[in-house]
Amino acid sequence: MTLSRGCYTSGMTSLADDTRWLDATAQAELVRTGQVSPAELLEAAIDRIEALDPALNAVVIRWFDHARDVARGELPDGPFRGVPTLLKDLWAHYAGQTLSNGCRALREAAPVSAVDTTLVGRIRAAGFVVAGRTNSPEFGSLPTTEPAAWGPTRNPWDRQRSPGGSSGGSAAAVAAGMVPLAHASDGGGSIRIPASACGLVGLKPSQGRITLGPYRDESNLGVELCVSRSLRDTAAFLDAVRGPGVGDTVIAPPPARPYLDELNAEPGRLRIGLLDHHPYGAAVHDECATAVRATAALLADAGHNVEPGFPAALTNPDFTARFTALWSTNMGASFQRVADQLGRDLHTGDVEAVNWAQAEFARSVNGVDYALALAANVEFRRAVQQWWHDGWDLLLTPTLAEPPTMLGEFAENSEQPLAPLMRAAGLVPFTPAFNSSGQPAISLPMHWTADGLPVGVQLVAAYGREDVLLRVAAQLDRARPWAARRPPT
Repeated sequence: MTLSRGCYTSGMTSLADDTRWLDATAQAELVRTGQVSPAELLEAAIDRIEALDPALNAVVIRWFDHARDVARGELPDGPFRGVPTLLKDLWAHYAGQTLSNGCRALREAAPVSAVDTTLVGRIRAAGFVVAGRTNSPEFGSLPTTEPAAWGPTRNPWDRQRSPGGSSGGSAAAVAAGMVPLAHASDGGGSIRIPASACGLVGLKPSQGRITLGPYRDESNLGVELCVSRSLRDTAAFLDAVRGPGVGDTVIAPPPARPYLDELNAEPGRLRIGLLDHHPYGAAVHDECATAVRATAALLADAGHNVEPGFPAALTNPDFTARFTALWSTNMGASFQRVADQLGRDLHTGDVEAVNWAQAEFARSVNGVDYALALAANVEFRRAVQQWWHDGWDLLLTPTLAEPPTMLGEFAENSEQPLAPLMRAAGLVPFTPAFNSSGQPAISLPMHWTADGLPVGVQLVAAYGREDVLLRVAAQLDRARPWAARRPPT
């Protein structure tokens, strides 16, 4: 391609326009071939952030001058050398920079991280230039991104709507073309939810595929990776950052070959179960049902055996109680970590009502209760994974039960503090189960509504089989490409 430099157009430089919709792989190739420098790519991304973000509020912490120093220095010769990116503002420590976790108390105190988390170190070793942090709901607890600390992030496809959560700031930044790829994490759907709402690829890897060291434990619900616009970026990013860290006890089996190679591999004829309705019988929006049924037809056309079917354990109403017990206890633990950082106890004015209520519930859970919740989760995980062991290869579901929600639907309610969680339950019936089961799942942008809103579909594979997900996702991308889709921002 021919790159232009130095001329300003519509508030962005020409280079910012030229590279806006290139994925991270293409941007890295420009650096590798000497067509552009890392410093120039960074300035193009900064131009886009400054031009686009006032309308979206996706990038809430910025360290542009530090990033400029990094881009001008000796970058590691990794696969993404010189490519600008952003970190989610949730537990992803970057040495020398602040981290708020979407919390008012941490934003005000602005503690500086002493070290990188292991994953952030691997992101930097891959050659990325990190320019700042993206908005997250407080402690990542909701499927929207509207924290009191930073205000709402808006969806580039419709600025009155949410980009999803909890990786909503990252998804909005990538969907708007600020950066080609951004860090994301997923404890109940938080990679897949915003990927669906923003028309992106969102892969939740297997539990233990990527270390959470040095501070968090791989046996928990959460995992980390990215949101991106292309499968090759997601696969190459996974190749760059996968693997255990020091002291990890949950370690996914290593892949047989690079994940990037799976995009050109034939998956063979697979047996795929279709779940096109709410597992508990509640409503699923027609657009979401249409999306998953159309995708089922594409998979059948590709030669796969697609038939109704899903793990019976997904209909167990006890799952919500089990998940809530673990989720709320994690919130209580988060409060304690923040209190330790601040050197004082947290008060009601420090955090949002929904999270205070969850932490209060956690205080009523004793050690035996928590042990029983963990045991119930193990039982659930085995029951869900048995379905794949019995001969199924993939499960196909909607990612969400609705198209992107309107901003304000999860508003803080001091009189009914858990109301946002009740609203969340209707939106996300398909994602949390696979955090509990530890399996890999991917959201793909396979459908747009008549008024131009993206709707994702989810594929779930057996534990450790990201390779199968990527092969089939590549088939779907070839059958119905999404790369040319652009939001109106």
